[in-house]
Amino acid sequence: MNFCSILYKVRGQVMVIVTGATGHIGNVLVRQLIAKGEKVRVLILCGEDESPIEGLDVEKVYGNICDLKSLIKAFSGVDIVYHLAGLISISSGNSKALEKVNIEGTQNVVDACLNLGIKRLVYTSSVHAFAEPPFGKTMDEDTPLNPTKTAGEYGCSKAKATLKVIDGIDKGLDAIIVFPSGVIGPYDFKVSEIGSLIIDYTNKKLKAYIGGMYNYVDVRDVAEGIILAGEKGRKGEKYILSGENISVEDMLLEIKTSTGIEMPSFKAPYWMAYTGAFFSPLYCKITKTRPRFTTYTLHVLKSNSMMSHEKASKELGYSPRPIRQSISDSVKWFWKNGKIVLQS
Repeated sequence: MNFCSILYKVRGQVMVIVTGATGHIGNVLVRQLIAKGEKVRVLILCGEDESPIEGLDVEKVYGNICDLKSLIKAFSGVDIVYHLAGLISISSGNSKALEKVNIEGTQNVVDACLNLGIKRLVYTSSVHAFAEPPFGKTMDEDTPLNPTKTAGEYGCSKAKATLKVIDGIDKGLDAIIVFPSGVIGPYDFKVSEIGSLIIDYTNKKLKAYIGGMYNYVDVRDVAEGIILAGEKGRKGEKYILSGENISVEDMLLEIKTSTGIEMPSFKAPYWMAYTGAFFSPLYCKITKTRPRFTTYTLHVLKSNSMMSHEKASKELGYSPRPIRQSISDSVKWFWKNGKIVLQS
């Protein structure tokens, strides 16, 4: 009997709350929880765009993970907390905001759960929280969590936040931590980095590409993995929710297959891309545009992307779909939602 089944037997319908519910993973998680018959409460930051969860059967509460009192109020009567709220940053210079939201905010979530005696916390970290293993070695759950050996401010903040959850576990909190790799897929309302790439490609704004490879996973599979962690995960355990390695060129070829649009012919050498990426944060700040590549993303694409979801598959039943299907479904979703125009 899994964790949720036990709660059903003891209390009847289980009440869950999702922080970061309007994000890419968050809104898909909410949809899947509702489909499973769960009673879902969502924590919403005042003034944020609620369109990703518009029309969904949820109880809305307003608060801020940076405000412990609002969390205690929001978590009252809840059985399971799914904590996804946080900042994602591919640029430098955001360390203060990342510390406040990702680290201090997660500490507040842990404190609220301990204060209220929450039955279970499922925290969504990131594979970027792990110390990057050397080439030839596969990342798994035994890979160290060392903030000083992560790449970039974002990875450092997620490592520190993850350690806050582990400290909570040491104090008696029943918590599980999941680590998604690069996320792709439909319901991308706020347009992720990969979503932006698909849109720019299809709208013929992508004039060049670079080499490199990374591990990507479907957002629907990540959401399912999070639910499985809540149901079947063992207290204090870590689970990597990765997918499949794919090169930048192969990803663009898959977009070409889905759209019929030719990919850019110019492959920029790494030195050229790095030079441009070095100045892109300043340019994007002046022009109020979004950076396509930064020194951090270039590092990621050149890094060791070997990572294993064997533990999640074995213990949780996690089974990610082929990444090519995810790319195709992303294109279809953006088309149906008016973000791209495809020729008939």
